[in-house]
Order: sequence, then C-alpha cells, then structure tokens
Amino acid sequence: MPVNRFFHPNLGHHGRLARGVIGALCLIAGIIVAGDYTLWGLILVVAGLFAIFESIRGWCLLRACGIKTKF
Repeated sequence: MPVNRFFHPNLGHHGRLARGVIGALCLIAGIIVAGDYTLWGLILVVAGLFAIFESIRGWCLLRACGIKTKF
C-alpha cells in the first residue's frame, strides 16, 4: 500500500531530537506572541505542534515527499 510507505518512520535519533527542539521553540514562541499578534501566534503554535508530532512519530513530511533534509 502506498499510504503505509508514505507514513513509514524515516527519521533517526538526531532528526527526532532536532524536530523536538524546533517544535518546542515554536510552541513557546507562539504562546508568547499570541497575546499581541494572534495570527502569528496561531501559526507558530500549529507549526510547533506539527514538529513535535513529527518528532514523536519519527516521520518527516519533507522526506516522505522525497526532499532531502540534513537530519
């Protein structure tokens, strides 16, 4: 099934760690910014949650689409 291969874990330890850190930073920044700039805060929170999801799952959307990433 093509869908199962698309969602197959494709990150190593360093990639998961990098996405977890990026996700946490985006989430914190989004919460801080949300008071003054609601739209930017929402965008940062959503991006942070998605990066944390990628970290937990061990899956990268860009890699699943065929784009090479550093980690």
